[in-house]
Amino acid sequence: MVADLQTIPLFPLGQTLFPGGAIDLKIFEVRYLDMIKDCVANKTSFGIVTLDQGSEVRIPGQEDVIFMPTGTIAEITYFDSPQPSLFYIKCKGGQRFKVHHSQRQKNGLWLGDVEYLKNDPETIIEAEHQKLADDVGKIIASLQKKGVRDDQMPFARPYELDQCGWVANRWCEILPLTPAQKHHLLGIENPHIRLDLIKELIEEMTGQSQ
Repeated sequence: MVADLQTIPLFPLGQTLFPGGAIDLKIFEVRYLDMIKDCVANKTSFGIVTLDQGSEVRIPGQEDVIFMPTGTIAEITYFDSPQPSLFYIKCKGGQRFKVHHSQRQKNGLWLGDVEYLKNDPETIIEAEHQKLADDVGKIIASLQKKGVRDDQMPFARPYELDQCGWVANRWCEILPLTPAQKHHLLGIENPHIRLDLIKELIEEMTGQSQ
């Protein structure tokens, strides 16, 4: 049995949140409105897990929801409530976790007993991966040149372009990968290996060496 499990609310989504990533969410289901109210009031976070089967929105008679076991904490950085039944939030990806047990409440909200995973260690970009870092830097510079504000950027600050883990995570978000591929990359503990796999995937997609 794993020690130090913590129970957190889970939000199964069709997309994968990575540490250091940014995500915008429109909240309108009662189960998630209540969850976000609680998070905002108590300054807590929730977990985002990737859907493997089922729908993000609860539909009567729909197939069972199945989600993948590795997820990422979503830290709320912006909250707006234009009406009581509609919230707009922005979140930043925090620590990764592994779900050991999960249970759906009567209102449909999932709770998970999770084990927090270690953050990526500092791993400096090496020459073989420098182009991958440079290309992410060019995307950021291009958006800034167009006047895109920090809160509208697809990546959250700080921009750690010298770190394997941060650069790998941004490519995981950019590339057209399957949910299973993204989940696999999210679970890789060594950031250098994660970036190596990203390099191989890009080379397969483009037919060019990075």
